[in-house]
Amino acid sequence: MIRFLIPFVAVVLFLLEPEFALFSPIQWGDDILYLVPRFLILYLIFISIYYSRKRACLYGLFFGLLYDVFYIDIIGLYSFLYPLVCFVAGSAIKFIHQHLSVTTILSLFLVAIMELVLYYFFSFINLTTIPLTSFLSNRLLPTIIANLLFLSMLGWAFKYLINARVIQHARDAS
Repeated sequence: MIRFLIPFVAVVLFLLEPEFALFSPIQWGDDILYLVPRFLILYLIFISIYYSRKRACLYGLFFGLLYDVFYIDIIGLYSFLYPLVCFVAGSAIKFIHQHLSVTTILSLFLVAIMELVLYYFFSFINLTTIPLTSFLSNRLLPTIIANLLFLSMLGWAFKYLINARVIQHARDAS
């Protein structure tokens, strides 16, 4: 049963992202802040670190393609970025400790890099004209803070769920 729980959580997070995106933008004084929920890629990073880099890349390819088809008109952008981020996370964890706080920092760093790549791609094809300083202060920083709050609440649950699957997988193999 727990075998299907990991992909089920990924599907739920994929469907919840646009619901949480409805809370954005937020007026804060004179600034307008944009919060971009990146729940699914954070979960895929956790899968890549605590379970299987290969499986996370496959999930990333699948959900990245779904994201491209349903949410943006450029096919291939997220279906390339999601597996790449999962691959980098799974490769980087070989050199650092798998503690939850380290994983959280790595996840937020990778999401920030992904957001910067998306910004530069969209500015390269002239889909955005936001200056970099506005992007950093009004979108990237609030996005990182919002996703940090999300991981603070559910990061331990992700780790517990994935570790339970690893234990079950080891029990099934023996």
